[in-house]
Amino acid sequence: MSHSVEGSAASAPVVSVTPVVLPDRGRGQDLQVRVSAPATGSDLPIIVFSHGFGWSMDGYAPLVDFWAAHGFVVVQPTHLDSRTLGVTPDDSRYPEIWRLRVADLRHVLDELDLIEAAVPGLRGRLDRSRVAAAGHSWGGQTASMLLGARVLDADGVPGEDMSDPRVKAGVLLATTGTGGADLSPFAAEHFPFMSPSFSDMTTPALVIAGDRDDSPLSVRGPDWFTDPYHLSPGPKSLLTLFGAEHSLGGIAGYTVTETTDESPERVALIRRLTWAYLRSTLYPTDTGWATASAEGLGRIESK
Repeated sequence: MSHSVEGSAASAPVVSVTPVVLPDRGRGQDLQVRVSAPATGSDLPIIVFSHGFGWSMDGYAPLVDFWAAHGFVVVQPTHLDSRTLGVTPDDSRYPEIWRLRVADLRHVLDELDLIEAAVPGLRGRLDRSRVAAAGHSWGGQTASMLLGARVLDADGVPGEDMSDPRVKAGVLLATTGTGGADLSPFAAEHFPFMSPSFSDMTTPALVIAGDRDDSPLSVRGPDWFTDPYHLSPGPKSLLTLFGAEHSLGGIAGYTVTETTDESPERVALIRRLTWAYLRSTLYPTDTGWATASAEGLGRIESK
């Protein structure tokens, strides 16, 4: 399919191919991904995108369509927690899904040759030196691991380093904060991996949080979602969105029933600012982020 999206720069028609099947690497079934790319252009930077709990490669069109129309190749894996796969808690892989999610993103980067070959006209057009990882909610934690975040064990000791030097920038959307006493009893019981340490998350990243994102997973308020910014070393930027809840205005889809804070204006702002941030981080001569404004819908801070 081809379509174009309005935006802050010239947009190109987008070609989207799904599913592209990447052979199993010990996850129990092949990894399916969606690849969206501009129909024209060369030396295209890459975004690997991790979906939130239960979603799939078919979500987040408002972001993906825009990024692809404005020069990025976006690869979206379907993780094992996707509702489309029906993996249940009694599956032996279930406790390890958080690790397998990270492995899925690395698998995408390992298989760029196969991905190029699967999309008509894409071969030879990727710039593999300019890769970003992005994700929403659980996908934000997944992406953050490639940026250097770690998971603390029961004794508070950081677990293995899953960072990937191929990833040069990140976008963390509504990404959960610290664990321990900050978790609700339910989250502490069911999601022991939700205990991140951001002290080694050195890769540049834009953290996006809603100031009305009250999560049942935490006993804290919406500021919990700003932890990836405040507790990591720079360079980092934080976009706090006024009035935004966990869906950040509806980034998961154009007509998503679970969006409780629908705001096309907010989604449009997120599209423009994430694109500007990634452009300026991957291309140091690009000044778009330096002049970016939250346009009264939020505030931007950087360190």
